[in-house]
Amino acid sequence: MARKKEGLGPRHKKILQVLEKFANQNGYPPSIREIGTAAEISSTSVVNYYLEQLAEMGYIERDRNISRGVRLLKSFSDGVSQQVKRTAENVQAAVEDLIRVPRLGRIGASLPMPNLSSDFMYDSDNMIEVARSMVPRRDEKDLFALEVQGDSMIDAMVHDGDIVIMKRATEARNGDMVAVWLEDKDETTLKYFFRENNRVRLQPANPTMGPIYVEDPGSLRVQGKVVMVIRQVGNRVN
Repeated sequence: MARKKEGLGPRHKKILQVLEKFANQNGYPPSIREIGTAAEISSTSVVNYYLEQLAEMGYIERDRNISRGVRLLKSFSDGVSQQVKRTAENVQAAVEDLIRVPRLGRIGASLPMPNLSSDFMYDSDNMIEVARSMVPRRDEKDLFALEVQGDSMIDAMVHDGDIVIMKRATEARNGDMVAVWLEDKDETTLKYFFRENNRVRLQPANPTMGPIYVEDPGSLRVQGKVVMVIRQVGNRVN
């Protein structure tokens, strides 16, 4: 059994500094991976090891049911300061305002892509955190996230690499941006939905691309409607 630390070592102090700085700048706690990156620790298990020690020493409080469940109780210099207390209260409020949405995979926003895989696990790497205030509370349990691949919806401000938050739905109205499954091809795509006489038009938001016409509406299944777009600006090439 590892010997319990008698005091704060360099890595303990570094992690505490990361926690306090990140919370002050962002208003919510860092994830395990973000702590590791900022503290220059490559292994998430090592980060967890030091967080457990900090919790035992009373410097932090942890909620293992959420990915950002690290609450700073006191700084490494001395006891609990009023500033740290205020930060902890703000961080707790921010955590409580987050909901976790399962990320199911990718969807094509150009040509249709193979149907969504179901062999994923609901761990922290497959969840997207969204402010509860951004979505109706009644929709929380029906939300899922998809990463967009392609540029057919760029005029709708949906770019390659962005994340779309979807509400599960089986029907759509004209003009809705939807994820649809083309049953006969076993493919999915993200487009605007329009019902025209006896067919469905799936319209891109890119003037260089033409629509997809579905002559047999019975072969099309609406999977969900877009309720929010999370732009991944850092990955975009201008």
